[in-house]
Amino acid sequence: MKVIQITDTHFSPEKTHFNGNWAPLLNFIEDSGADLVVHTGDLTVDGADKEADITFSMELMRQVKVPMLIVPGNHDVGHFAHMDQPVNAERLGRWRRIVGGDRFVEDANGWRLVGLNALLLGHEDEEEEAQFEWLQTAFEERDGRRLALFSHKPLFVDAPDEGDTGYWSVRPVQRKRLTDLIAAHDVALFASGHLHWAWQGRFDNTAITWGPSAAFVIDKLEREMPGERLVGAVVHTFADNVRSEIVAVPGMTAHVIDEVVHEVYPRSAHKVAKAAAE
Repeated sequence: MKVIQITDTHFSPEKTHFNGNWAPLLNFIEDSGADLVVHTGDLTVDGADKEADITFSMELMRQVKVPMLIVPGNHDVGHFAHMDQPVNAERLGRWRRIVGGDRFVEDANGWRLVGLNALLLGHEDEEEEAQFEWLQTAFEERDGRRLALFSHKPLFVDAPDEGDTGYWSVRPVQRKRLTDLIAAHDVALFASGHLHWAWQGRFDNTAITWGPSAAFVIDKLEREMPGERLVGAVVHTFADNVRSEIVAVPGMTAHVIDEVVHEVYPRSAHKVAKAAAE
């Protein structure tokens, strides 16, 4: 079974900076012979506040002929409570109404693929607890199938025992709950996006893959992270085990967010001047 993971596409009908990468990415998917596509979030530039971004982006996703499963990213449903766009009932409701859900379970070829809404993690509320209960049930009822877990945010950036990385990875308390579940149920793969870096590694018995953005790379706007700067996709091949290949998709442009952040995400534009001064 071949699964193409795409992530961080950042599409919008108004801020069209990255829309040109869709045609080559779609061609790559169609030519790949994939059985399934998984989008690990940040489908939109600003679906958290603009319904038109989600509607437009979903119209693009429906061009894919094979089934697609999607989990949201922070630009789709918001992030932590102290940030400009916190996850709330309105944002979650908009996503769920248009896309159809914010998590999934898919059984195929002896595998159970599970997608979670990583943006619920760290709020310590009823939504977070309900998802943990759902996740535990999904793992416990896998009926002998092997497990792969998909998320927008990664478990960690530099090390499994690192502290709170803020914006970038799952917070330590929630990470511990996830890694305990992963270990107890021998999860074979944890695949994510969000970082705009492409990297593969391991956490105990679990393969870790950070999918590359399909929109842009980051130069000096944020800190250096492990891996490579590229735009593309991941090809996951599921058989007795899982093999994952990070692919730089031909024809896609590796936009540099530092150069256009003042247009795309003006709230972050101040970071460019700070980076230039350092």
